[in-house]
Amino acid sequence: MESNLEVWKIAHQLTLAVYRTSQNFPKSEQFALTSQVRRSASSVPTNIIEGQARQYKKEFIQFLYISKGSLEETNYHLFLAKELGYLSESEYDVLFELCKRVKMMLYKLIKSLAA
Repeated sequence: MESNLEVWKIAHQLTLAVYRTSQNFPKSEQFALTSQVRRSASSVPTNIIEGQARQYKKEFIQFLYISKGSLEETNYHLFLAKELGYLSESEYDVLFELCKRVKMMLYKLIKSLAA
């Protein structure tokens, strides 16, 4: 499954990057931080594509807001992982930049749909 929306494509790349980097988290975090960051990251493109499939624009916008919430949750989990020493500064920077990019794209898409 794939969406033609650029924001979905970047959010999907973020999810893949989160899965790859979180493989290196300690085993003790497998059912805690690792699981949480993966679930919140994958929720971003999932809600974009689910919203896109909805019949009404208002529903799509609501799902985009849910994606924004999941993105902020992901952003915090990544910050926490960096603070705990599970991510290097450079790994975090790459992921943070992807988060920023998706956030801006979501903002612009919501604004254009609401106009």
